[in-house]
Amino acid sequence: MYKVLLVDDERIITDGMAKVIAWESIGTTLIGTARNGIEAFSVIEQKQPDIVISDIKMPGMNGLELVEKVNSVFPHIRFILLSGFSEFDYAKQAMAYGVKHYLLKPCNEHSIMDAVTELCEDLTQRLNREKFVQQMKGTLESVMPYAKEQMLKEIVTNQYENKDLDYYHKLFQLDLHSSKVRLVLFQLEGEFYFEHMFAIKNIAEHILASYILSCTVGETVLLLIEDDEDTLSLHSQIEKIKKTFFQYYQIDCTIAISEEGSICHANKLYKEALDCLSYRFYLNEGGIITTKDISNPYNLAEGDFYFDDQKFCRLVKSGSWEDVKNEISNFINHLIYLKLDIHTTKSYVIQLFNSMIRLCEAEQMNKYLGQLTVLLEMETIQTMKSFFESVAQEITSLFYNQNKKKHSAIINKVIEIIEKHMGNQHLSLHWVANEMLYMNADYLGKLFKKETGEKFSNYLTKQRIEMAIKLIEKENDVKVFEIAEKIGYGENPQYFSQVFKKHTGYTPSEYKKESLQGQ
Repeated sequence: MYKVLLVDDERIITDGMAKVIAWESIGTTLIGTARNGIEAFSVIEQKQPDIVISDIKMPGMNGLELVEKVNSVFPHIRFILLSGFSEFDYAKQAMAYGVKHYLLKPCNEHSIMDAVTELCEDLTQRLNREKFVQQMKGTLESVMPYAKEQMLKEIVTNQYENKDLDYYHKLFQLDLHSSKVRLVLFQLEGEFYFEHMFAIKNIAEHILASYILSCTVGETVLLLIEDDEDTLSLHSQIEKIKKTFFQYYQIDCTIAISEEGSICHANKLYKEALDCLSYRFYLNEGGIITTKDISNPYNLAEGDFYFDDQKFCRLVKSGSWEDVKNEISNFINHLIYLKLDIHTTKSYVIQLFNSMIRLCEAEQMNKYLGQLTVLLEMETIQTMKSFFESVAQEITSLFYNQNKKKHSAIINKVIEIIEKHMGNQHLSLHWVANEMLYMNADYLGKLFKKETGEKFSNYLTKQRIEMAIKLIEKENDVKVFEIAEKIGYGENPQYFSQVFKKHTGYTPSEYKKESLQGQ
């Protein structure tokens, strides 16, 4: 049972909550009430409740002052604050002390019970996490088999014959003569500590049915398992390890699995696992990598891959971000597909990056040159891609804005022509280009789409439908053929009806009927 304290200067409120709420039904017990913050803090010192439900506005010491004082002494105690509408913004100050629950007065017993129940669940989860972490620390201090770890490190770093393993077999009472084994290598991602490595090792030992030995090597965890040829079961167990570990520590991990082989060749299997792990550069952090994932189907080397950086630079200078983004994706996806040596892949990325930033003015280019080190040190190709895209978007936007200044006057003129000649049946991109602006129609169409985001024909249709809707809503007795004539469909009102229904879901007559009913 979690202990609850009620605090409010209005006795009728504390008495009401004390009697109305079924505290035990939600796993709590009411240990008392207090009239203000001073009295409440005295009770808290004596009885140390788990949850305090307090009003904000009270004499002597208000709710916020109580939260601040309790947080400095008993940071584990959770609060639910009650406030009037006028104090609600003020209550947000308590967020700095972890208060997440605010209830506007007046509030009923259900809202209070829901808030208390949620806090109880949070407290239970916290206790479970703390209990698990404490168990892990205790196991680390008392049962870590240092000698066995050293033995596994010896096995994977040196070549051993079966007769050489007999000594370890007798010393540790382990079966080191399994016909086939595998090595599984765990790499924790992000910031972590040694206790996290020990925890995942401990979890893996309990979940892996074919576990033999484990150790830590640098910042990785290595497990030796017996190969039972059931790869689906092995992958399922590894996913369970990942899920369990993440549940407690919110840390992801990447796993590399070697091929099967004799324990005498454990050093060869270890090199395979390391090679697999290095390819998380291509396959992203948090995955399971085997030798099948890292094969290079074309066995290409540096110099065999070609990408048209000049074409890419032309797209950047055109200011078309979607085209630039697609080219970056094609470039990166091709490198992922080829899986070249990682240093070679990085050199291709740097080469294209350099070509792009040379398009900038000197000051801007120097800024991006200073970020090359950051790009080179990134551990996955996806993080390199994200960084590359962010810089490419900045540079492309600069060119887009430069180009826009040149072209916006033309497009504004096109929009004016559309508005003025809406009823002209001959209104089209070619008509505007040839008869009004004396320009190349294809060029004008591409320019229009770049600036407006849509084709000329789509834009014209939308404008005509919007005008038709206005006419229907404005003139109740207007006829369909009259609308068609006013917006450029004079010779084909039936086609106008089809276009109208496609865009609105109604025929003009149905839309007019719906419009009248809604008035």
